[in-house]
Amino acid sequence: MNIKFIIIVLGEPFSTFSEILGKYFKKKKKFRKKIILIGCKTLFEKQLSKLKIPITLNEIKNLSQAKSNSINIFNIQLKYKKVFDKISIKSNNYIEQCFTKSLKLINSIKDQSVLINGPISKKHFLKKKFLGVTEYLSKKTSSKNEVMLIYNNSISVSPLTTHIPLKYVSKYITKENLANNVLKINYFYHNTLKKKPRFAILGLNPHCETVDKYSEEEKIIIPSINFLKKKNIIISGPFPADTFFIKDNIKKFDVVLGMYHDQVLTPIKTLYNFNAINITIGLPFLRISPDHGPNSKMLGKNLSDPSSIFYAMKFINKLK
Repeated sequence: MNIKFIIIVLGEPFSTFSEILGKYFKKKKKFRKKIILIGCKTLFEKQLSKLKIPITLNEIKNLSQAKSNSINIFNIQLKYKKVFDKISIKSNNYIEQCFTKSLKLINSIKDQSVLINGPISKKHFLKKKFLGVTEYLSKKTSSKNEVMLIYNNSISVSPLTTHIPLKYVSKYITKENLANNVLKINYFYHNTLKKKPRFAILGLNPHCETVDKYSEEEKIIIPSINFLKKKNIIISGPFPADTFFIKDNIKKFDVVLGMYHDQVLTPIKTLYNFNAINITIGLPFLRISPDHGPNSKMLGKNLSDPSSIFYAMKFINKLK
């Protein structure tokens, strides 16, 4: 990797992401990588003006015009009436254009960039066609078996299944899926973070036990752990999820793999609030998303916590 550019898709135009980004730019005047925003220049400026966050944008037509220590932006036109408005499907084409532009840029500079995307509305933009932005980008880049990693320097978590109803979770718990997640995360830690991670695997059932004849722990999880140990992976488990996230446990591991979304995202958000980032592993590029949604209820109030974007930028700036 030779990261020179941080490409930021502004995402849903009526979310708190503009405020959160603005707070970062207000505090940080110098950037180690070149910042490239993709979104509506006038709306971004007006939103930050309303929030009394002064910024100066350098509009560019190509990457050669991008300046260091400037906030560069590729302008994507958006028709709007209010500076802060309700989220609707009217923004869908605009958001699609922003993502399309970002992927073209990334493709032109290969492994020299990291993509950050602002939050979008799953209800309005994805319209149930995709489980989340992770799956949307996977489809757009013809990728397969992408992995969600919620990263914190102390402990990271990964859900084996992401945004699916609980009643379907057990169908996706397979030896192949479990091995894919662990091996891809292990590769990411080894090649990007230069570290050999220690994995903890959680069980599916309460206390890793079931009164049912079929036990996912016995049939799938334990055999998968044994297989991965033979691949020289440092891995332990399965552990009961209800007692795992105590300090004496988590200090022994780097990554916790859970069987479903809330099993691991609830505790890490409780422990670290917004000091975590969502990293997608398995795309042709490194994609990072601050760990928060559009939060339309806070729109225009200047009360949003920018910790996640600070954490994302700090993480990226350490990459070479």
